Parts: sequence; C-alpha cells; structure tokens
Amino acid sequence: MNYPTGVHPIARKVLDRDPRGVARACRFVDDRLDGYVDLMKDLFPHTGKAWIVGVTGNPGAGKSTLTDRLVELWRKEGRRVGVVAVDPTSPFSGGAILGDRIRMQRHFEDPDVFIRSLATRGALGGLSRSAVDVVRVLDAWGADVVIVETVGVGQDELEITRSAHSTLVVVAPGLGDDIQAAKAGIMEIADVFAVNKADREGADATVRDLELMIALGRKILEPPPSTKADCHSMAAAPVRRDVAGHEADGSWTTPICRCVATHNDGVDGVGKWLEEHRRWASQSSAGMKRHGQRVRDQFETEMRDALVEAALRALRPQIDAAVADVSARKADPYSACEALVEAFRRS
Repeated sequence: MNYPTGVHPIARKVLDRDPRGVARACRFVDDRLDGYVDLMKDLFPHTGKAWIVGVTGNPGAGKSTLTDRLVELWRKEGRRVGVVAVDPTSPFSGGAILGDRIRMQRHFEDPDVFIRSLATRGALGGLSRSAVDVVRVLDAWGADVVIVETVGVGQDELEITRSAHSTLVVVAPGLGDDIQAAKAGIMEIADVFAVNKADREGADATVRDLELMIALGRKILEPPPSTKADCHSMAAAPVRRDVAGHEADGSWTTPICRCVATHNDGVDGVGKWLEEHRRWASQSSAGMKRHGQRVRDQFETEMRDALVEAALRALRPQIDAAVADVSARKADPYSACEALVEAFRRS
C-alpha cells in the first residue's frame, strides 16, 4: 500500500495488518513513548469502522470465558476480532498479570484475532488510561469487532460506557449478596445482561434480582422466538416496538440472557442481543444521541489529560514549591492550587 510521505512507520505496519507492527503500536500507546501522539494522528483517519463491545461485571462472573466464546462465535461468522483485556496491575513489575489472556490462548494462532492485555496501572473505573487508544489501533488494523474486557472492579466500573458501543454486564449466582451486584452504578450501564453459570443453584434468584432492579426504572423485552431459550423476560405482555430491540418511543430495553460459557450454552443468544443493540444504536435517534455523547466524553477526557500534562510540565518548579509550602503549613492546598491555575493561564 502506498502512503503519504511522513506517515509514522509503525502506522504503516498497522495498516498493512502486520501483527508485530500492531503489537509495537499497542506498546507505544500503552507506555506513552515519544511519538505516540503522531502515531495516533496517522491512525485516526482509518478508525471508526469497528464495533466496540464492552464486557464488564463482578470478579468471578466468567467474563474471560464468555469473551473467549464470543470471539469463537464472531470468528465463525468471518469477522476479524480484536480483544483488549484489562488485567490487574502486577505489584512487582507494574504490568498485567495476563490472567484473561491465558484463558483465550486457543485463539493465539488465528491471524484474524489480536489479543492485547493491559495493566490498570492504578486507573479506576475498570479501564487503563491507554485502553481507548489501543482500541483505535485495533480498529485501524481492520478489526470488525473489538471486545474490551474490563478488570472487574465491581459497582464503579463505568468508564467502559465511554469506550464501547454496546456494554455487556456479566453476573453469576453464588457470588455473595446478589443485590450487591445489582446496585445502580453497574445496572445503569448494561445494554445486555448475561447471567453466566446459569446451571448453578441460585441462577433463578439472580435473574429475579436483576428483574427487580430493572423494573424500578425500565421494562424488559420479551425475547424474540429465536432466543427465548437463552434469554429471560418478566414482561406480562409483549412490549410494543417498531423494530426488535426497540420500544415504540425509540428507547432500548435491556434483556437478560442465561448462559453457561464453559459449555458454550446460550452464548449465541447473548450474541444475538448484542447484534440487536448494535442495530438500535446505529438506526435510532436515541442511539445516535448516545454516540454523540460518547464522543464528547472521550474528547473531554483527552482534553483534560492534555491540560494536566501541559500544566505539570510548565509549572513543575512552582508545584514543588507549593507542595513544600503546604507540607510546612505555610499555605493551604486550595489557595495554592488557585495560584497555580492562575499562573498557568498567564503562561
């Protein structure tokens, strides 16, 4: 492929679908090496085609196993799949422990699957700081679907909504207080619920708990006939809708799907509902509005990071002096911060 003069050499390799080039690009953006911004500038015009699916939920719910099965499902359909697996940070090396990646090792020899593990590096919300850029690298590589599996931190794992077009929340019976897994934070981000390990005792209770929480503010779709065996509905009568997955007012209603990922049972139902959500997101006015908000959230986050980095570089001596004054109690931190912000504005 012919590229304009000045295109980053690693960007050329990514666009040529060279797996080593993709790996180098992911390392560049994850480590924030010199030149990574230029790399992302060259890749960005080639992004925007991949469907980004977030997989989140409580630790032990089976997110990695279900992700592995979804990769298998979409590969059978001929799709190129990228996976960004966010793992806990190693206390020794600072890198990812690679637990998620180990569970997906059967896909390693498939040239149309690229799996990248990232460490959280102290980031809250279930994603690492560089996850969005790594997703863009895989998008530019030519992935049809990019799965982002979060670290599994629990109820505050909301950052995935700023990165994913569709968010799958995985829960499982027997993880303790079922209502604890169904609190507002993680409930409100779900586009599809998967009750994994549904062959275990307590699965019905888990479904009922989810139904109870959703019924406080949402209706639940009666599943279409093709997925009734895999998904559960508490609707007493069919919900009026103009397209499967859409209510008449254009809003999305959240289905609950039962599955046993280790046996590949019910995974196709999860995949079908994710596809329904993808259609809703791309065809409805509510879905397009959500897309616009997602782009705004991403941009504001990147703008905030850029401003913080610029301020830290420009004000390093003043920051050191302010820290010393606050430590010696010669100044309060609020006044010191205000003075630093004003100094940055004048610079």
